[in-house]
Amino acid sequence: MRVKSALYLLPFLLLFGSKYTFSQAYRVKTIVIDAGHGGNKPGARGSYSLEKNVALKVALKLGKKFEEDMPDVKILYTRKTDVDVDFYKRAALANDNKADLFISIHCNSMPDNKIVTYTKNKAGKKVAKYSYVKNKTTKGTETFVAGSHRLNEQDVAIRENADIKLEKNYKQNYNGYDPNDPETFIILSLFKNLFRDKSMKLAKLIQDNYTDNDNRIDRGVKEQGILILQRCGMPAVLTEIGFISNPAEEEYMNSESGSTEIVNSIFKAVKNYRKETETN
Repeated sequence: MRVKSALYLLPFLLLFGSKYTFSQAYRVKTIVIDAGHGGNKPGARGSYSLEKNVALKVALKLGKKFEEDMPDVKILYTRKTDVDVDFYKRAALANDNKADLFISIHCNSMPDNKIVTYTKNKAGKKVAKYSYVKNKTTKGTETFVAGSHRLNEQDVAIRENADIKLEKNYKQNYNGYDPNDPETFIILSLFKNLFRDKSMKLAKLIQDNYTDNDNRIDRGVKEQGILILQRCGMPAVLTEIGFISNPAEEEYMNSESGSTEIVNSIFKAVKNYRKETETN
């Protein structure tokens, strides 16, 4: 690497290596809440409800909680009605508005169990016969972050957001940061690692609250190549709030008390996340 380039990168390396992240005055100012599925994409099906409707109800309730109890944060929604919104448009909404967090709400589901029995045909040969029984017992919550094996997909989103993640006068302070410079991949890598770490932090806080406050079964924080998370140029999580294929959890998610517990757990997680990550 040329000496000039190394000097140009040094302030970034010092910045990211310190306790300060993104900028020396990092604060959560905008959160995008995403209700999974919608319109002609119902998502998973329960015995009487659809994932798209449960996710929307919880997303709107969560947004209202933020608006009432965290008024300093701007809340945006990828959808507020029963419409289908393409994945790329959901991520684009967050990127275009320079969001600081992206939270996607979904319901989980298990496929039917395959049962195999055998009969004999007229020739006495054993023949397999298949039937399916619904899996109604699996339950619990899990929260996903972008899989590290596909983090390169965040490059474009991070380039688009880079100016807001750095100080407002970054051009003067950092001697002309150029997103088109090939060596900028070093900066992108730092951003991606920070986004991953902060996504993991928020996801763990959410899961801890589900378990400690709501007595839910913890299925853990997981990394997966989920498209919508890969395209977000900020910390992003997708939380599966329960199994709609489980009658008890379907009832819980549809109930006022259950949805309120879910909302409170996510809200408290964000509140703690802010305490742990924001700087003056």
